Formats: sequence, C-alpha cells, structure tokens
Amino acid sequence: MPGTDIQRNWARLGAAARLAEIDRERGLILKAFPELKHGHFSPSGKPKRRFSAAARRRMSEGMRKFWARRRAAGKA
Repeated sequence: MPGTDIQRNWARLGAAARLAEIDRERGLILKAFPELKHGHFSPSGKPKRRFSAAARRRMSEGMRKFWARRRAAGKA
C-alpha cells in the first residue's frame, strides 16, 4: 500500500519535531531546577541520609532498649 509509506514518513517527521520540542522543554526545566540534572531530587530539597551498617546496628540496639523500657513501664 503506497499510502502507508507516506503516512509513516509524516509520522516520523512529527515524532522528530515533538522530540525536539521535548528536548527544548527539558533544557528549560533543568535551567530552572539544576538539582534535577543528576536525578537526586527529594521534595524537601535535602539530600537523603545514608547510614553505615554500624550506625544502623547502633540505632537498632537503641530501639530495642527503648521498646523494652516501654514494655516494662506498661507492666508496672
């Protein structure tokens, strides 16, 4: 069908134009919000905390002690 080649070409041109438009929009967004450039975005703008394994163990032990005290206080 000869019409499908012409339609496909027009569709390809339209897709190329839309991609160019998206690229322009992306550039404007990144210019306004440079922190989005590397994908490290959080709604509060603060970097996400990362704890070491040792810190997680200390926090875990602290929470175990906390809940043990709470349970003991509830029984008294």
